[in-house]
Amino acid sequence: MLLAIVIAKSLIELSLMFIAGRFILGLLAGAKRQTNVFWQLLDVAAKPALWVTRRISPKLILDRHIPLAAASWLIVAWVLVVKAKIDLCLQLGAAACQ
Repeated sequence: MLLAIVIAKSLIELSLMFIAGRFILGLLAGAKRQTNVFWQLLDVAAKPALWVTRRISPKLILDRHIPLAAASWLIVAWVLVVKAKIDLCLQLGAAACQ
């Protein structure tokens, strides 16, 4: 169970890093970000979280707001997974979580 929680936490953190990197590089690259190879790589890496967010969000949400919505629910998921990990570590003992 601890392994599943650690894997989920790592995947959430990676998704958040991809979305944050995509945002920062998009600011730096400006209008030509679509031709930037690194932005394209981050875009491909962030697509699963963005796709899930687009599917579960109402059509009222604009496409340009989807990365913010994805980051929001990923942060909430990360907090819940960290809480689950802490609870599990308290049950198993600190030595099991090293």
